Amino acid sequence: MRVLVVEDEPDVAQALVWGLTAEGYIVDTADNGTDGLWMATENAYDVIVLDVMLPGLDGYQVAQSLRERERWTPILMLTAMTDDLDHAEGLDSGADDYLSKPFSYPVLLAHLRSLTRRTLGARPAVLTAAGLALDPAARTVTRDGAPLDVTGREAAVLEYLLRHKGTVVSKSELLHHCWDASRDGDPAVVEVVVHRLRRKIETLEAPAVIETVRGKGYVIRSEES
Repeated sequence: MRVLVVEDEPDVAQALVWGLTAEGYIVDTADNGTDGLWMATENAYDVIVLDVMLPGLDGYQVAQSLRERERWTPILMLTAMTDDLDHAEGLDSGADDYLSKPFSYPVLLAHLRSLTRRTLGARPAVLTAAGLALDPAARTVTRDGAPLDVTGREAAVLEYLLRHKGTVVSKSELLHHCWDASRDGDPAVVEVVVHRLRRKIETLEAPAVIETVRGKGYVIRSEES
């Protein structure tokens, strides 16, 4: 999943980047509301973590502007203010959820999981295809019950393909959702990771799961395909 963190406190922003990256998220950052609004408008994110007190536009203005532009990416608003009226203003401006600073990191993750489930529809706890199973919360992968040793990047690519099962996903789409912006435009890295994944999840006893569609990308076929 790709997350935009809009936070002007460097220590908080860096801690969020480290923590979310360790959980398999792809994280972009902005340190002011103006840049945050532009990034959230120009790019597709699964969720936005938005501070309230920001240089330029504040979090309320960013959330309201996004909704006025019909950008419906779920927003988790962070603030050091704990007054009920502040919470109400955040929700009224277009935020989907609210978390007060200081916050527990496991609670933050739980809020993010809840937001993506709620906004994008019911999501299965475990993603499956042809004996392959990926648990996004635990970041574990098995094939016919046997655990597989995959990297965080491999798990991110596999999760994206599984969530779009039955749909051909282009290399550029995988780059956008599974790598940071510095790797955009380099499809070779996608080919390398998919090749490594195939070596780990496909054997003579466990046939192909990820199919290459020449000139278009990759697909994990649904059972109905």
